[in-house]
Amino acid sequence: MDNNERRKQPLFPIGIVKKLTSLSARQIRYYEEHKLIQPTRTEGNQRLFSFEDVDRLLEIKELIDQGVNIAGIKTVLGTIDGTPPVADIKEVEEKNDLSDKELHDLLQAHIQEHIAKPSMNNPLIQGQLHRFFRR
Repeated sequence: MDNNERRKQPLFPIGIVKKLTSLSARQIRYYEEHKLIQPTRTEGNQRLFSFEDVDRLLEIKELIDQGVNIAGIKTVLGTIDGTPPVADIKEVEEKNDLSDKELHDLLQAHIQEHIAKPSMNNPLIQGQLHRFFRR
């Protein structure tokens, strides 16, 4: 068994995860409802979390502490159901052939980030907004 498989192995019940992350059971269930994590269920329907789940919960906690809302967290981390996280702004500046959906998601994340942490030095992606306006 390689290290990657070990990290995905469901081992921890919710009580241990609460201690490891300092999150409440309600918070953990809330993140599961929003598909940010997907713990394995036993035959008795008990949640079991892997090291990867714990790491992801710690990332979520850090983003919450920074003032990012659930929509922003979904955008930054992506959801477990196969939705990839949105590209970084620097990647977009290098890549000019974004689909409308990718650009929309990126702009939405950028605006949410700007609302969460306003700064004077936070311009929107120049030259791309014209694609969303009718002439």
